[in-house]
Amino acid sequence: MSAVARLGAGTLSVLRGFGHAAFFTWELVRSVPASLARFGLVVRQIHAVGNLSLLIIMASGTAVGFVLALQMYYALVTYGATESLGLIVNLALVRELGPVVTALLFAGRAGTSLTAEIGLMKAGEQLAAMEMMAVDPKSRILAPRFLAGVISMPLLAALFSAVGILGAYVVAVLLIGVDAGNFWSIMQTKVDVWRDVGNGVAKSFVFGVICTAVALYQGHETEATPEGVAYATTRTVVISSLAVLATDFVLTALMFSTP
Repeated sequence: MSAVARLGAGTLSVLRGFGHAAFFTWELVRSVPASLARFGLVVRQIHAVGNLSLLIIMASGTAVGFVLALQMYYALVTYGATESLGLIVNLALVRELGPVVTALLFAGRAGTSLTAEIGLMKAGEQLAAMEMMAVDPKSRILAPRFLAGVISMPLLAALFSAVGILGAYVVAVLLIGVDAGNFWSIMQTKVDVWRDVGNGVAKSFVFGVICTAVALYQGHETEATPEGVAYATTRTVVISSLAVLATDFVLTALMFSTP
């Protein structure tokens, strides 16, 4: 087979995979209304993918806030612009770091858990048994997890940004000595709720769709072997992370390209 033929075959395989994943995601979205009839399942999944991710989200947000305040202070003090420290920390967290870092952590913690859970259910033929009993696995198993991930991601991103700002306050005001009134007042006057905070929430919503859909797809399509499940969890982290970073660039260009 020539190089051109191999390139064409590889391209077709990638496009076929994208198409299959798109149809799978569309079927998930169509199954969401049916899952709302069993909202208790959604609540349990929100606890599993959201509440159990709180520790790593809040610890990471606090650490990011600490480091961001230190780095920005050292950069701004050179130009005598330390009064802008609170504004820069806030914008960096609510616009970029909050949604993106939360999505990456979500993919590593909750995404791999979802993939392994669905993969093991497939390996144990539980999904096939449900189909034999005329129960749709997508509406009964996958859709509640998908909805839980989409709901949890914006909430986790908001908590990440909140604790990051509090961590920056501790370093900037309590340790370095930046004026507390200036730190908070510049946020109130310069941060726009819809343009800055709203766009950050929209980003985290999109990332929630991406990370959860990728995790469920990889679990549903994995080979029914222990090795296949292990490989699927790795693919979940890699694909979700790359998709989040690429989508973040596109969304940022669309949201903040005009003043």
